[in-house]
Amino acid sequence: MFLAACHVGAAEFFVAPDGDDEAAGTRAAPFASIQRAQRAVAPGDTVVIRGGIYRMRPARIAREERIFAYVTLLDRSGEPGRPIRYRAAPGETPVFDFTDVRPPGRRVHAFRVTGSWLHLEGFEVIGVQVTITGHTQSIGFDNQGSHNVYERLSVHDGMAIGFWIGTGSHNLVLNCDAYRNHDDFSGDRRGGNTDGFGFHGPRGSVGNVFRGCRAWFNSDDGFDFINAGEAAVAEDCWAFYNGFSPRFAPLADGNGFKAGGHAGTPVARLPNPIPRHVVRGSLAVRNKANGFYANHHIGGVDFIHNSAARNRANYNLLGREGDNRTLIPGRGHRLLNNLGFAGGTEVTQLDAAACEVRGNTWQLTEFPVAGDFLSLEEAELTRPRRADGGLPEVSFLRLRPGSRLVDRGVETGHPFRGAAPDPGASESIPAARD
Repeated sequence: MFLAACHVGAAEFFVAPDGDDEAAGTRAAPFASIQRAQRAVAPGDTVVIRGGIYRMRPARIAREERIFAYVTLLDRSGEPGRPIRYRAAPGETPVFDFTDVRPPGRRVHAFRVTGSWLHLEGFEVIGVQVTITGHTQSIGFDNQGSHNVYERLSVHDGMAIGFWIGTGSHNLVLNCDAYRNHDDFSGDRRGGNTDGFGFHGPRGSVGNVFRGCRAWFNSDDGFDFINAGEAAVAEDCWAFYNGFSPRFAPLADGNGFKAGGHAGTPVARLPNPIPRHVVRGSLAVRNKANGFYANHHIGGVDFIHNSAARNRANYNLLGREGDNRTLIPGRGHRLLNNLGFAGGTEVTQLDAAACEVRGNTWQLTEFPVAGDFLSLEEAELTRPRRADGGLPEVSFLRLRPGSRLVDRGVETGHPFRGAAPDPGASESIPAARD
């Protein structure tokens, strides 16, 4: 009864690099770890994380079981309307450095989240390690709960997958970055499991969304939904330079958006119905392989209002026969108002007669040329985010007013300027009037 009375109103606890887990968790006497703070919180509470470097140590691993090492384990849940928040102090940047956490024979999960109704915001994870030489993976943020929000977080300069939704429903990954992650220790050292963002939820894991996220220079794929039992959505996301090192040495697969795939799943174990992933308003640039890839998907995928440039194939719709493992040109896709520019191939492996294909630039008699765009400067893509965490405002691959491609799309139910939608991820900006 006393504990319940203490939490009638929302409480606030503090964590700082120079804190002490034996302290009271106040602003003046902060805890040293998020793990300790979790023991104090109740639904509706907030943990304020002060800026600075948190050097994670093996002694701080919350749980080791089977082959896993969960360094920070968030297993306490909030409630509807009363989430538990873990957020950076205003104007400060907490950085959790996992370089020294190398438990032999374990898969390292920097943050394992099995609780629900949690909101994590505003901090960075770096240096997550891989310690197994065989087929393996480590993970920055590993979600296993529901109704969680991951906002303005970044995972970079390590060996781990950035953000992974393994199971759970109605989770939102919002305005997050995953970059320069490469497992050069396991397998062939090309980093074949190190994606920026992944969704692999089983049946029942519904309503998961990635919005406003960026993935670049990850050794495998930017976004990967392979073998998922339910559909996921990626909207207003950017994937570029994946499958390359920062010096553009080739590494693993290198797809921008791998939106599907059940190539090796026996027919009896296929999800029913086959999930229909959605990728819209997104940008794929200079990935090693495909910009937007259906990855042997049996059913269709929705690719709507996307822009692709300088990928080996800008759009690859490769499919699979539903009753066997024969690979075929993709069927059942919806490809609306997509823009492609300067790809090795613009579109491939598409059975257009078995798909809805309208308003895409490869269907026009006038293909895009450099003069159609305000900018082709790729460096814009790594500009700092806006103050609210949103993607930076860029001119890259945005149509120039007066371009032949303006108003050449078809209506899809989304807002647009002018007489008709423009193809691509962003609408052109009308020319100023005198």
